[in-house]
Amino acid sequence: MSKTLSNELQLEVDKRRTFAIISHPDAGKTTLTEKLLLFGGAIRLAGSVKARKASRHATSDWMEIEKQRGISVTSSVMQFDYDGHRVNILDTPGHQDFSEDTYRTLTAADSAVMLIDVAKGVEAQTIKLFQVCRKRGIPIFTFINKLDREGQSPFELMEELERVLGIRSVPMNWPIGMGRELCGVYDRMKNQVELFQGNDHSTIEVRKTDDYNDPIIREMAGDYLHDQLVQDLELLDVAGDQFDIEKVRAGELTPIFFGSAVNNFGVQTFLDNFLELAPKPTERMSKSGPVEPTNEKFTGYVFKIQANMNPAHRDRIAFLRICSGRFERGMSVRHVRAGKDIKLAQPQQFLAQDRDIVETAYPGDIIGLFDPGIFRIGDSLSQNSEVVFDELPTFSPEIFAKVTVKNALKHKQYQKGVDQLTEEGTIQVFRSVGGFDETILGVVGHLQFEVFEYRMRAEYGVEIQLHRMTFQFARWIVDDKIDPAKFRINSTLVQDKKGNYVVLFENEYAMRTAMDKNPTSKFLETAP
Repeated sequence: MSKTLSNELQLEVDKRRTFAIISHPDAGKTTLTEKLLLFGGAIRLAGSVKARKASRHATSDWMEIEKQRGISVTSSVMQFDYDGHRVNILDTPGHQDFSEDTYRTLTAADSAVMLIDVAKGVEAQTIKLFQVCRKRGIPIFTFINKLDREGQSPFELMEELERVLGIRSVPMNWPIGMGRELCGVYDRMKNQVELFQGNDHSTIEVRKTDDYNDPIIREMAGDYLHDQLVQDLELLDVAGDQFDIEKVRAGELTPIFFGSAVNNFGVQTFLDNFLELAPKPTERMSKSGPVEPTNEKFTGYVFKIQANMNPAHRDRIAFLRICSGRFERGMSVRHVRAGKDIKLAQPQQFLAQDRDIVETAYPGDIIGLFDPGIFRIGDSLSQNSEVVFDELPTFSPEIFAKVTVKNALKHKQYQKGVDQLTEEGTIQVFRSVGGFDETILGVVGHLQFEVFEYRMRAEYGVEIQLHRMTFQFARWIVDDKIDPAKFRINSTLVQDKKGNYVVLFENEYAMRTAMDKNPTSKFLETAP
């Protein structure tokens, strides 16, 4: 490797932070994302959540249905520069019906920011997403939001993190009051107070203190709140966990920051600390061992495909996480699954729907590749070698429907829509085995069917009808001899798009019975 390229790669890798924001719906994730982008100078006006129904919409929610419903249904990718760092944010759907897209997106992140509502604490979707991060062992940073409203005590929230998620926490700052009484947060690491100024946080007002006993705080907050702060922090100093960067990096300890994203309070402090503590891009596992980001050979993998980001052009974009080497526009790389070389001519970087052509990119960056139909989720690309990254997980659908086209003359458009939205991971498609040739769709959540119907109509001009089925479980079956006759009661045998056999079950009893009667067969929750 040339010394110049080696130094350049090291410098670029050191600058990068690629993270996902995870939360339950309505915890304020899109608002936090917008405020982070504001600090990066990426946007001038944050489309606040309350303004969604009016003329402004959140920058990261670009699809028409997202604007109408005020929720994020696809993962957005945003990049900006801040304080010497190149920041890549993966804003994931909080709604549980889109968890599959979120799970895959998390594989492209080096760390996660977990957003928690101070009043609601740890909610169901947060638990699911946290478990995916835990499995991957990535560092998790916690931002406890909506401090300007009444909520649980910080100690209750810490106890809940440990009880529900099984992770210890270390508060980096501590609230002085809450809701109407909120007057600031005390920074435990820097011995300073950040003042709460209502809606105006265009400039942050900070007061240096000797420690939390400093009379400045009593003067600012009053006797009651200052006494409360001293009691809390004395208890934390004695009984709380010490900050340990190694434990944070191993995903065993989460630093907690308190703030209010909608008021811009505590957001910049969080961003400054996060960029200092979060890991730079790390090695990625491949079939032939770990791939270091500073390896000069370019490698990357596709973790998401999105059709029709620009409806005027009917385009498809494959999102690629760069794992090693330097990416250059127009370079030729090996498409490992297809076994051929391809040229990457129009790579793009994103601020949600807005895109710029990118000339060079480095490990940790996410770029969009124009996809004429050659990419699938999980595809590996590499330079001068056949690196194959570990497969991305597929998730077992729980809701099923037969699909029919209202206008038979639109069959060609219908097939194109189903193929593209399956490649994206919006739906999973199955075909019945024997008898009628039926198309069965499977999704993780109800809302995916709504989005599927909406996008078929809006983007492909096809009206479809969905007929809900009673199946609740899908299991991929591995056996030398598969007999469809065995799966006729409370179950049915189908094939996925790759031809693997899958059994759909109506209930858990039917599934258990089938497993007992077929002891030599393997029943898998994900595709083999």
